[in-house]
Amino acid sequence: MPNLDDSLGVHVLALKLQAHRGEVLATNMANADTPGFKARDIAFHTVLEQYQSGGGNGLRLTHDRHMSGAQGGPGGAELLYRTPTQPSIDGNTVDPDREKSAFLENAMNYQSTLTFLDGKFKTLKTALKGGQ
Repeated sequence: MPNLDDSLGVHVLALKLQAHRGEVLATNMANADTPGFKARDIAFHTVLEQYQSGGGNGLRLTHDRHMSGAQGGPGGAELLYRTPTQPSIDGNTVDPDREKSAFLENAMNYQSTLTFLDGKFKTLKTALKGGQ
């Protein structure tokens, strides 16, 4: 018998990753003027591909007191440093335009995932009611 996770598929992880990525990008933008700050991001598509291929992080929690083996964010998302296109003299690698663009794209993807999941929940609700 399929469970709720099976019905929603990878979209639950995608939503968690997008929320985490939004936080990372917001931190980058907030530190645009901080000397020596290194911009970071996650490899969103790489984490999703690993999850879908069954890779994950290879660990699962079997007790509520176990510590997670995941490194970084949801699904084992590792925070990576961005390669700067024009590093500043003070060592800061944040490109405000690039960060704003990435943040807005991530926000649109987050909203799309929410809309998709809303449709899935409505479909499940209709199925539970018997199509009424």
